[in-house]
Amino acid sequence: MITTVAEPWIDYELLDSGNGRRLERFGSAVTSRPDSNVLWEPTSPSRWKANATFSQEGWHTDTNELLNGWQLTYEQLRIMARPTPFRHLGIFPEQRVNWQWLEKLCLERPRLRVLNLFAYTGIASLVAAKAGAQVCHVDASNASINWAKENARLSGLPEDAIRWITDDVPKFLAREVRRGRQYDVILMDPPVFGRGPKGEIFRLEERISELLLLTRQLLASEN
Repeated sequence: MITTVAEPWIDYELLDSGNGRRLERFGSAVTSRPDSNVLWEPTSPSRWKANATFSQEGWHTDTNELLNGWQLTYEQLRIMARPTPFRHLGIFPEQRVNWQWLEKLCLERPRLRVLNLFAYTGIASLVAAKAGAQVCHVDASNASINWAKENARLSGLPEDAIRWITDDVPKFLAREVRRGRQYDVILMDPPVFGRGPKGEIFRLEERISELLLLTRQLLASEN
């Protein structure tokens, strides 16, 4: 098994972790969020002073401005961090190793056809588009699609750089198979549970086999 570690960048740093929480810096804001995998004691308890803290009651912030979000820089991209009811900020820094792999691949093979499923706020989509790929971004949440579009505008990408699709992912994949579409790279990070734009129920344990079968049919044969 190969273990990869996502290194910090200018606008992100893991400051400490312990007692079921992570202390992180996103740009100028320090956040404290729960993480059930953190079973150890903090390394530096004196450092735990956060601008935004998530608890069972939701987010508590120094200023209301933080609730509206703030901009971060990742490489050549500009992205919005914004507190959500699910403790996330729209950014998963641990994915950086995947973004780096994707960027390298897209630069080496121009005009790759990339399909990003359950694509959320779209950082992988932006990385691929910036590197010259033809990107299709799919998510069931219209709010997430709008957030991803905002990130694309902030990053200076042309309006037609990414094909935006708000849809139930299994339904979209089935239509793409019927259309005979093919993709060179397919990214997929499905939730354990979710809802489609028309209230469709998605449970990963019930749909994973279907997802794998459909995506295999869409993957270009040369891959």
